[in-house]
Amino acid sequence: MTATKKILMPASRSDVIRPHSNPDNSARFQPQIWSLDEALLPYLNAIHYGLMLINKNGRIIFCSDQVARLIGVSDITTRKGVSIRQILRAVRISAGPTWSAVTKQLHHALSCGVPTTFQLLLGERSLELGLQPVPSLGWTLSFDDITERRAAEASAAETARLDPLTGLPNRLLLRERLDEALARLRRNAEGCAVLLIDLDRFKPVNDTLGHPVGDSLLIKVAERLRTTIRPTDTVARIGGDEFVILQTGIKDSSNVLALARRLVDLIGRTYMVDGHLLTIGASVGVALAPSDGAEADQLLKNADLALYRSKVDGRSTFRFFEPEMDARMQARRRLELDMRQALARREFQLHYQPQLSLDTNSITGCEALLRWQHPERGMVSPIDFIPLAEEIGLIVPIGEWVIRQACRDAALWPAPLTVAVNVSPAQFKSERLVEIILAALSSSGLPAKRLEVEITEGVLLQENERTLKTLHRLRELGVRVSMDDFGTGYSSLSYLRSFPFDKIKIDRSFVKDLAVRPDGDAIIRAIAGLGKSLGMTTVAEGVETHDQMQRIKAEGCTDVQGYLISKPVPVDQLMKYIARR
Repeated sequence: MTATKKILMPASRSDVIRPHSNPDNSARFQPQIWSLDEALLPYLNAIHYGLMLINKNGRIIFCSDQVARLIGVSDITTRKGVSIRQILRAVRISAGPTWSAVTKQLHHALSCGVPTTFQLLLGERSLELGLQPVPSLGWTLSFDDITERRAAEASAAETARLDPLTGLPNRLLLRERLDEALARLRRNAEGCAVLLIDLDRFKPVNDTLGHPVGDSLLIKVAERLRTTIRPTDTVARIGGDEFVILQTGIKDSSNVLALARRLVDLIGRTYMVDGHLLTIGASVGVALAPSDGAEADQLLKNADLALYRSKVDGRSTFRFFEPEMDARMQARRRLELDMRQALARREFQLHYQPQLSLDTNSITGCEALLRWQHPERGMVSPIDFIPLAEEIGLIVPIGEWVIRQACRDAALWPAPLTVAVNVSPAQFKSERLVEIILAALSSSGLPAKRLEVEITEGVLLQENERTLKTLHRLRELGVRVSMDDFGTGYSSLSYLRSFPFDKIKIDRSFVKDLAVRPDGDAIIRAIAGLGKSLGMTTVAEGVETHDQMQRIKAEGCTDVQGYLISKPVPVDQLMKYIARR
């Protein structure tokens, strides 16, 4: 302590201590090796930390009033010359056994002459002791009250383990409690369960009403979750709209099953948030310990697999982990890895399904349908890989390839045959869609009027104004726009008012219903009449029999598409088909 050394003055050589054989006899000690200016004592006593000066023979030559207050020995300041051992023994009486370990370290540091720092819990007070050697003279020993600092650190540590929005434990605290629960499992065979919860339909709330409303909704969800658990359980928020419940002390799965059902029901009830009536849902994945894992990472992973399954099975439900889920997920990951390389390896192909005009009995155009020829799996069904491509974001680069390839192929067809490409909602989110279509038309030489963009209701559900602006830009280029799967969405009619489509495609489910539902003809008649009144072409998809085609023609549809006309075929077979027609 440099500041202390400046105010201490070495005494004359004759003041060197010659201790008596009884070093603890305070009545027999020689003059101190240090001397202090008495005028400085008030300043030393005013230092916020306690200060003790110890000569090289281990005796106290100065002890500030703060030391007495901090360690609870009231007469230290009047006993100059006592040994440090006496002080330590006196403190031990009031401090208890915790002081013993400190005194051993302190004695060791004194004998070695090295700077040392100790921390001591003395009753409700936390102290930090700093021992600093002063060459040729002795030591300084400081006593600092760090009670408030330790409390602040403890508070900060607690805050770091809580979610700032909901006040629930966060991922860090959840992991600590899960490790504790698994330790009890190993010691006492006390089972536990992890329930991973993901909110359904939460993102539209954030997107349409804003993050403040979304945050308020999350707080209300957290309040409901708190009501579902026991004091021994933990509910944590680990992500945006992801929560986890750690259920401990379970004897069988019936308690976990009851909780999972309660969660789905409770979270699915309507919320009133800032004047808005909101309805969301909860998908829940459950993993039990030890049957589904005895390690934290394994348990969380298996709960996540079960959660994924609950979403695949329709959301707003729960699923318990099953070993087959892991196998399916591994297969899904392998498919994902293969798909990421498929573009570079040119494994994707386009097949084309012709569309027939019922008035002229001639082919008017073709729909481009994506196929994946895997080198080991063979032809992979679009049902298997397109939803995955949309989920992981690969649909955007794949969709760009489809547009470019379809334009190149169609440029070789006889005019005025058109080519229709399906554009996903993810592609519409990209600001480059119009630019990509322009580049594809330019590089292929295909006239814009021979390109048709097919969209579903899912495209129009997102960012309506921006989507409509993009559609109008495409229309200005001369590109035709059709609405696919018409009639399957609840807002299809309203979308016809918001944008003048060139074509509406009647979903194959209505064509299939012709043979089984008495109102099948009426639905097709209504859609065909609507299309005619709005000046739109109407195409019935999924036509497989002559009877279906005749009935569809009778109801006023203009075009048909389906296996009766042709199944989807590669471009070389399509050219032969066109030549025959």
